[in-house]
Order: sequence, then structure tokens, then C-alpha cells
Amino acid sequence: MSTPHRTAPDRGRTLLGPALRLIHTGQAPTRSALTGALDVTRATAGAVTGELEALGLISVDSRPAGGGRGRPSHRLALADPGPAVLAAQLHADGVSVALAALGGRLLETAHLPLPADTAPDRLLGAVAEAGATLARGSRRRVLGFALALPNPVTEPDGAALAALHFDWPAGAPVAELFADRVAGADLGPRARTVLPTAVANDANLAALAEHRHGAGRDARHLLLVTSGHRGVGGALVVDGRLHTGSSGLALEVGHLTVDPLGRPCPCGNRGCLNAETDPDALFAAAKRRPDPDRPLLPQARELARDPESADAVEHVVDRLGLGLAGLVNILNPDRIVLSGLHLDLLAAAPDRLAAQVAERCLWGRSGRVPIVPAQVAHAGLVGAAELAWEPYLEDPQAVAGS
Repeated sequence: MSTPHRTAPDRGRTLLGPALRLIHTGQAPTRSALTGALDVTRATAGAVTGELEALGLISVDSRPAGGGRGRPSHRLALADPGPAVLAAQLHADGVSVALAALGGRLLETAHLPLPADTAPDRLLGAVAEAGATLARGSRRRVLGFALALPNPVTEPDGAALAALHFDWPAGAPVAELFADRVAGADLGPRARTVLPTAVANDANLAALAEHRHGAGRDARHLLLVTSGHRGVGGALVVDGRLHTGSSGLALEVGHLTVDPLGRPCPCGNRGCLNAETDPDALFAAAKRRPDPDRPLLPQARELARDPESADAVEHVVDRLGLGLAGLVNILNPDRIVLSGLHLDLLAAAPDRLAAQVAERCLWGRSGRVPIVPAQVAHAGLVGAAELAWEPYLEDPQAVAGS
């Protein structure tokens, strides 16, 4: 049986997603660049960009982009104002919510304290209402809502495991609860009638943000390790896709043991990367106490930059180096991105950290893997926005749905 011949319009529609993804990540600033990246004719690229423009996702500027040889090319940009999504992130001591456009842009951000009652339904209801407030106040059409969580999230059911910060029951059905709370919120007249929702681990989403918009661009095997307000997270992006394992639980790097006799971890073990390299660990190494009336992470970042804390920083950096070396030996990444407190530890002792990793790697090439600071501000939120945008990056025509 012969395969039906695909017309040019049919082919163009299948290219809408790849084209939007290239423009979204800044890889196709002109129609010429898009033509080359998609390996199509100028006419096909013109048809694709025309349809994306008609969907209200991009703008095409016919004024040529100069500076190169050959025929001048049209400039491509993301539509502004265009549609938006909602993104939220739960921290150990607060909630962040944002309205986000394509291109990794956070348009409006709100940071709120945790409610007194952090039971799953109450906390997720507070997140949904905070997002609804942003949606009602915006003139943009809201297309989705995604949430970053500081704990493992199973796939595909979206259950939270080991939500130690909030003392949630193991296996709390977070995806289902979040979808219910969002469905019951007043999102205003411009939000999609049935708003798609999603939840995922915050480190995974931060890695996605760094790979698409930050320090991880062009890396084939990107390892991200981060310490937020408490604990340590990690994620691996392989050829542009998150490696989440068989059920979403891969790369729980915080529970890698780096000192069997070390500090107790909430998981029940001792000396986990979680307990040895997070803000609490730095304060303990410096023999100082944080101000209970201020968020912990900013205080720890200040402490990492304090010259009087050099010995404490070196102690924590050595533990971080042990953990990174073990991960490099197992995963063989071509780039490591550090964020949160770890970004400041890298800045304070870059040579010491690199030497610790190289000394404990089995292969010289792995020992020289670049260790770079994260570039994306609020990467967990930006990554949550990426998750909310994903259905439309796969199928831009879905934007036209009700």
C-alpha cells in the first residue's frame, strides 16, 4: 500500500511545534535562521511563521536583519502582548507564583508566606487562588498552570513522595488535588475554559529552564545540582529531554551519602548531600544561627560571601565536591550547572571545588567537566512555565482551543 503524498500545508503544520520551540528558545531570531534549522525552503518557513503569527504566538518583522551575506531576512519575535501561562513553586518557607510568557519571561511575580495550614488540599488551594489573582489582573489569555514541588513526584500519576517540608502523607495525589483546586478558582474571563495543569519536581524544572534559556544551552548531557531554602535537588537533561527514570523519581541526588558519620538527614540517614551542603549545613559549619525572622536562603548566600566564613565554606565545598564527583562517575555529563546556595559556594571557592571533583573522578575527561553557575533567575518558576507551555510547544494550534 502506497503512502499518501503529504501536501506542503500538511508538512507546514507538522513543523509548527519545532518552529515555535526554536523561536521560544532564541535559536531562530530570523526567518533565515529558522529555514536553516528546520532544513526547509524559504517558502515553507514563510508559511510556518505566517501561521504562528496568525495564532498570536509570534510577530514577523519584514524589516531585514542586516549584517550577513545574501538576501536580508525577516526578524522573528515572540508576540507581545501574547498569551501567558501561570507558574508556581512551593518552597520550604513560602510560595512563589508568576504569570509567564513564551521565551522564559516572567511577567509578574508574587512571593507569599506559607499558609498556617499546609495540608495538601489547603496549600494547593492557596496556590490556585494566588494564580487566579494574577490571571484576573492580566489582559493576556491564560493557557495553563504548572506547579514546581520541592519533593519527588511520581509519573504519570503525579503523587508526592517524601514531602518532608510539609509533612504530607506519602503518595499525596498532588496532580489531582491541584487540578481540582485550579478548576474551582475564579481565573477571570480571559483564561482558557478548562485550564490544563501539571506538577513536577522543582529541580527537574530548574534544569529544563537552564537548558532552554540559561547556562545549560547546547549541553547534550546537562547535570544540575541545586540547594534552595533546605535540602539539595538534582536533575539530568539528555539531548533536550529530562531523564526522570521509570516513574519520575530519578536523580534524587540529595540522598547521596557523602559522610556516613555526618549530619542527620530528614530521610533517616546521615551525611546525605541534603544535610551536608544546604543552608542549614553552612550555618552549622560556621557555628552561627540564622535569623528566624528572615528567609533562610538569602542569609546563607550572604554567609557564603562573608570572608570570615571561609573555613565553613571550604568544609561544605569539600562535601559538595565529593557528591559531584560521584555523580560525574555515574552520569558522565558534559556540563554541570550549580544554582541556589551552590552557585555562591562555586563563586567563593571555584578552584577548590573543581579540584575536589577532578581528584575523585575515574577519568580525566570527566574530571574536567565544566562546572558553571546558573543563569536563570527564579529557575523553578521558569521551569514550571516551561511545563505549562509544553502542550502548546508540541501543538501550537491547541492555542486556538476554548
